[in-house]
Amino acid sequence: FVGWEGAFGDPLRMMCRPKRSREALQLILGLVRKASPQGPRFSLRCYSSFPLPRQPVPPLAQTLERYLHALKPLVSPEELEQTRELVQDFGSPGGVGEALQARLKKRATKMENWLTAWWQHTAYLESRLPLAVHSNPAVVLPKQDFDDWHGQLRFAAKFIAGVLDFKARVEGNLLLSEYMRGQPLCMDQYNKVFSSCRVPGSKHDSVLLYSRSRRPPVHITVVRNFQFFQLDVYNSDGTLLTVDQIQQQLLQIRCHSWKTDKEPLGVLTSDHRHTWGEAYNTLMKDKLNRDSVSTIQRSIFTVCLDAPVLKVSEDKYSSRMAAQMLHGGGSYSNSGNRWFDKTLQFIIGEDGSCGVVYEQATAEGPPIASILDHALEYCKNPDAIRTPMTRLPLPRKLYFYITPEIKRDIENAKQNLDILINDLDITCFTYAEFGKNFPKQYGLSPDSFLQMALQLTYYRMYGYLCATCETASLRMFHLGRTDTIRSSSSEALDFVQAMEDPTQKVAEKVALLKKAVMAHSAYMDQALKGQAIDRHLLGLKLQAIEGGSRVPDIFMDTSYAIATHWKISTGQVAARTDCVMCYGPLVPDGYAVCYNPMAESINFAVSAFNCCEDTNAENLASSLKKALNDLQSLLHKGDTVT
Repeated sequence: FVGWEGAFGDPLRMMCRPKRSREALQLILGLVRKASPQGPRFSLRCYSSFPLPRQPVPPLAQTLERYLHALKPLVSPEELEQTRELVQDFGSPGGVGEALQARLKKRATKMENWLTAWWQHTAYLESRLPLAVHSNPAVVLPKQDFDDWHGQLRFAAKFIAGVLDFKARVEGNLLLSEYMRGQPLCMDQYNKVFSSCRVPGSKHDSVLLYSRSRRPPVHITVVRNFQFFQLDVYNSDGTLLTVDQIQQQLLQIRCHSWKTDKEPLGVLTSDHRHTWGEAYNTLMKDKLNRDSVSTIQRSIFTVCLDAPVLKVSEDKYSSRMAAQMLHGGGSYSNSGNRWFDKTLQFIIGEDGSCGVVYEQATAEGPPIASILDHALEYCKNPDAIRTPMTRLPLPRKLYFYITPEIKRDIENAKQNLDILINDLDITCFTYAEFGKNFPKQYGLSPDSFLQMALQLTYYRMYGYLCATCETASLRMFHLGRTDTIRSSSSEALDFVQAMEDPTQKVAEKVALLKKAVMAHSAYMDQALKGQAIDRHLLGLKLQAIEGGSRVPDIFMDTSYAIATHWKISTGQVAARTDCVMCYGPLVPDGYAVCYNPMAESINFAVSAFNCCEDTNAENLASSLKKALNDLQSLLHKGDTVT
């Protein structure tokens, strides 16, 4: 109960007496309700006290049937028939599928979660693509009310204090349980986002977790002008530095980093993972470098104090900021202020820009959004009465011994990063005609409604539907991560075809829209309950590989390749803040579309690669706006017809 004693001291002491515990709990709930008339957002029960169910292994026949249904809008009838034969053979009694299913169920009884370790390695640690753009998502926060270095340092100090306050709640077991659809969620990811870092390897990466070590880190890393500093944020007695003390230390860092470092060492972390792994081995041969790199890896999180970027028009500002948060703008901008392996990097620019870029091997977006919400709310607190400053040790600048070989690695990484950045096409916009309240008026899920708008957008641009993925959280289960919601369904195809058919009546189009939305919502419900198909199919495939068996034919089939070639990757950030998430497409000829639906507007971020002549982020954004307008008009017309 450390940290609650000031507000709830007496009732908490009462709770230590069994006979008084119910009375104390009622008193606490009363105080919370008084502070928040709408009631608490989360349960007051400590998150660690909930026993969560294990993630289930779906029935084999169910997954195979749903797999064939998911293929219908994506492949030709001939391809579907060929796949049907492979599926029937795979799922036949005594066949390969049954054997793999039995082994998978056995794995599920022996492990806390049969999927999580596999998913972390397959989706993240084994990927050799650069973390910048390809893997690490970014969240763009609203522009802050400052435009000089004084405001930058003050805001950074308060933001750092806010994040550390959240960390204290996690460590003190005071973080309140999160719920979804009445079910408590696994909170394990909160224990892994602080003091963690990814490490490159030749064949696969690994993750270092220092928060559970005997002597947890007490410092953060601050980067300015490509120079890294160790900033201790705890006093010798274990108390946190005050906002004023943190600001004073940031000022010291500014005073010792006037000039931009000639060698932006941080860009090495943006390179291809194998290339960075080789450079990492070279870098770590020197003791000075090992000490500096270890300091960065062990730090609680990283704060990037960015230089201002070139001003752009108001309509281009959000797109420019998304690029800055995602990759830093290039080797001659702020990309040298990054260590992309670090789980949490908070970016605060001198021009008022701010956001976060995070490495997701340990956690998905929702925990990051919760940290951001808390830190921004903390920043709204009025400045406390300033107390006399005590002299603190200077932040320690981290030095590196740059050999000619390392210098060459840095130059190559700079070139590769700049090529990648120039190839990325990103467009952000706010759709202001309506927000999530509009589809709710018609009894439609806002998320499913937006997914159907995306299906209509893509169909109008290309004349067919493609494999579209949306992330579903599996945190209802112990150590759960994610599964895939498939948005391109037979119902979606029927709807978009009707929308483009001038002979179809309004009532029929409305009915097909509602049917498509309901089908998406039903699949989402299945995914949240651990009954989606993609992670199950992946588990069966990996079970065959791990057992030394030949990969079954259904995974070598053309239909499987089409079904897992995600031309549209979507993500919804569940944050209270007016923000938007962004990341690069999963495939060269695809799009990434992120959105944050608020009550009366929707923030969007669309990205594509310039190297593909068939994709264009700005065109898709324009087509998406028109699709949303048309769906609004359709529902209004449906009211008139009714």
